[in-house]
Order: sequence, then structure tokens, then C-alpha cells
Amino acid sequence: MTGAARAGTVARMLLLGVLLLVSGGCGREPAEPLRIGTNVWIGSEPLYLARDLGQLDAQTVRLVEYPSASEVLRAYRNQALDGMVISLDEVLALAADDLQPRIVLVIDVSHGADVVLGRAGLRSMADLKGRRVAVESHAVGAYVLSRALALNRMQPGDVQIVHLESNEHAAAFEQGRVDAAVTFDPFRSQMLRAGATTLFDSTQIPGEIVDLLVVRESVLEKNPGSVNALLAGWFQAIDYLGRDEQDAARRMSVRQQVSGEQFLQTLRGLRFPSRDENLAMLAGPAPQLLVTGQRLMAMMRQSKLLPRPVEVGALLAPAPLQGMPR
Repeated sequence: MTGAARAGTVARMLLLGVLLLVSGGCGREPAEPLRIGTNVWIGSEPLYLARDLGQLDAQTVRLVEYPSASEVLRAYRNQALDGMVISLDEVLALAADDLQPRIVLVIDVSHGADVVLGRAGLRSMADLKGRRVAVESHAVGAYVLSRALALNRMQPGDVQIVHLESNEHAAAFEQGRVDAAVTFDPFRSQMLRAGATTLFDSTQIPGEIVDLLVVRESVLEKNPGSVNALLAGWFQAIDYLGRDEQDAARRMSVRQQVSGEQFLQTLRGLRFPSRDENLAMLAGPAPQLLVTGQRLMAMMRQSKLLPRPVEVGALLAPAPLQGMPR
């Protein structure tokens, strides 16, 4: 082969390589952002703080807000979400339906944030006998109510349950359509301002109400980088909250439609576990959440809130957290 022929062959090969690279790049679909659902809940606000601070890239993680936890669950069931912030009882219910939720983070532990509120003049859960109680369907409210009734030696039939979404509770209470509600902030604060009294709160069931960051099992396999970015953004926001509480509260209070000081007040009913605390809850030979989940599952089964038992240990996915740099 002459030098000219050889040079022509090399040129054609280079051109073919360039064309293949270009065509391959044009045909490749960009990675879709991880879709994470939340409802209007103070425990989810650090995610929005992370986004506000530029610590969550919208091309990697997209936060999707719904008015209630029930709507978040529906969206997940309908494949509209890759993950979400939900409570442990809701994770167990999804697992019982073979929807493959995996817990990657405990975002908060309720210590007084979840409450049963009653109309002025009602002093205890016993005063709710025969009364109308608003509770969100298929959400943590049903569990809180069942525990509140059980601890006061009452049965579900002792009250008239009115199924309403959480964002409808305050209006129904003020309009006299219900006598009580199982709720949380910001609706708790609205109802207290309207004259409600606290009949029960989650300090009476310590460690039972936790909120979790959950993703589908397939997400852990196909999109681990986005999960890592999500966890990193969360802890950066928690760190910022610790460094500049006032500014963080000001930013997070906007979506909750309260002042920064009011937001800080509501946060007192929650605790955000650290990375090490999370690892103790999710990993090791005896994860704390395994014990809590098994106890919760037994209670839900007894209260007819769970159709069948699930393997709680299989729901824990500590690997992304374990892989984070300290």
C-alpha cells in the first residue's frame, strides 16, 4: 500500500470514529433526575433548604410536593415517583403490597409533633367517645389514632372516623364538621389558634413515629449516584441548620407559611438523627429500626392495619449511607 493510500485509509477510519461518537452521543438519552415526593411536613423542609442553598442539583434530584401523604403514596404506587419521605407504617404497607421500598435514611423522629387535637372543652381521649375525628386515610394518622385509642383502653368503634386529607383538617375543624383531628404542623398550629386542645401526642409512643427517605429497590441498582447526591444534600442542609439556625428557619418557614420563630418552635417536636445515629438505626447486626419496625408491624397487624407480615430487615438499605465520606 502506498503512503498516500495508507494516509487515506487512516483518514477514513478517523472520520468513521468521529461519526460513531457523534451519532452515539446524539442517540443517548440524558439521565432523568431522581423524583422524590414530599407532602407539606416540617420534617421534609431540610430537603428544600438543600435545594435553596444550591446543594441539590435539579438535574440530579427533583423534589415534588403534594398536599398530603396519601397523595405521595398514590404517586409512588402509580410509578410517578422514584422515592419519597414517608413514615415507617407506610413503608410496611407498601412492602406488604410488594412495591419494593428501601429505606436509605431516617430523616426525623417524632417527639410530640404528631397529635390528636380536640375541640375546646374536651380534656382526654375518653371525651372523644361518639365524636367525629378527622384522620388521613392510608397514612400515619390512622396509626397514631389506633395507638391513642389503645393506650386509653378504647376501640376504633368508640369514635366516628371522618376520612379527610391532612390539608382539609383545619377547615373542617373550624367549620364544625369534625370534633377532633389527628394532625401535625402546620395544620396543628392552625387548629390550636382556632381553640383546639391537645388530647394525645407522640411523646406517649416514643420512637414509634419516624419519617424515612425511601427509594425503589431498582433505583439503588440503576441510579446510585443520584441517591448519594440526595443524602449529601440532606446532611449539608442539616449542618447549615446547626450553623445558622435563624437563616435556615427563615428559608424553611416560607413554604410552611409561618414565621421563622414559629418554625423553630415546631421543630422542637422533631429530632434529626445524625449520620452515625442513622447507621445505628439502619445497619449492623441489630439495627434499631429493625426492632422498632418489628414491634410496629405487630401492632399494625393486631389493629388490622397491615394485611400480611413483611421482612423488615429486607427494607433497610444502609449501603449509600455507609459509602458516604465522613
